[in-house]
Amino acid sequence: MKTTIRLSILLITLLLIYSCASSNKLADSNSVILPLSDSSALRDGSIVYGLPRTVFTVVVDMERTIEKPGPYAQFAEDLLGLTDVIKNENESWSIESITVKSHDELDPSEYYVISSTSLFQTNVLALRKEGLILDLNPAVFYSSEKQGTVNESGNILSHSFDLGSDEYFQLQRDTAYKRLNVDSSFVRIPYIVEKKKKFTVDQLAEKAAKRLLELRDGKHLILTGEATVFPQNDAAINEINRLEKAYTELFTGKTLRESFTFSYQLIPQKSMVGKPVTLFQFSDLTGPVMGTTKSGKPVTAEFTPEKKTKDLSIINRIQGKAGSKKYDKLFYRVPDVVDLKISLGSEKLFDSRKLIYQFGEVIQLPANYIIGK
Repeated sequence: MKTTIRLSILLITLLLIYSCASSNKLADSNSVILPLSDSSALRDGSIVYGLPRTVFTVVVDMERTIEKPGPYAQFAEDLLGLTDVIKNENESWSIESITVKSHDELDPSEYYVISSTSLFQTNVLALRKEGLILDLNPAVFYSSEKQGTVNESGNILSHSFDLGSDEYFQLQRDTAYKRLNVDSSFVRIPYIVEKKKKFTVDQLAEKAAKRLLELRDGKHLILTGEATVFPQNDAAINEINRLEKAYTELFTGKTLRESFTFSYQLIPQKSMVGKPVTLFQFSDLTGPVMGTTKSGKPVTAEFTPEKKTKDLSIINRIQGKAGSKKYDKLFYRVPDVVDLKISLGSEKLFDSRKLIYQFGEVIQLPANYIIGK
């Protein structure tokens, strides 16, 4: 029993001695950390790291709608009693949804140099795919948020119409005569001449309207059970509905839709606070306006920091020369919570809270700080 107690005391004493030696070793670490602009030269073995900045990719889903009048629009009221039909070709654009994605990259204005002549122990530097970035914050905000409603529709395949007739011309037969000289006399011999004559637009419209009414009557008979259709499923009704829609569009016109996706890069800066930043120009008639023209309305992004990091101590960069004072603390940046709004005029398209590094403060922590210890 006494032997066990003595061994325990000895182990505890050794641990305490090793802990004190390690602490003194870290405390005596001769490390100098300066902004890259303040470093006169890089020593062999120095570490250069950068602070992160947040970059946004704004993905905008737009839809183009084309209204094309039917070839028989002028006969819609007379033949079918339809009054609300498309009579002129129109084009319009709309913004369906906005997705904001964020990623980190090195801030070229925030590079720092670590120089040490002794053992430098820390695990706060992480080599990430964006580069060597000192980032102590969780990655829970590396996600995208999508707002708006997307109406899925097929692309515009064709702008043409099938005129909906089983024939587009008729044969006209006329009797013609030719004269033959027989025994010093002339004889008239008849023969048949066939000519093709195209149907006029009003004739084609009348044929299409008649076919449409026949389709409606046939569907009525099937639904009421007066007509027997084999096989007994909804295939016949679906085909009739398709044909009825196609014939109706000959009079009412077509509405065609096509989807587009545009991406815009945005790097927030503190100078943007309180000033709407224009992402692009948008027109209801032509969609996104390219170049410097002002024919559309501006789609703007506005940043409103919540100043969660305002009470953190700000680094005083003017601390004298490197040899006059010891610099042994790591620089890192804490992101601030920012309300991001994207608007089209007075219409709000996107509103979300984001973590943005550029709006936070650059502070310091001990150079030998160990995460998780």
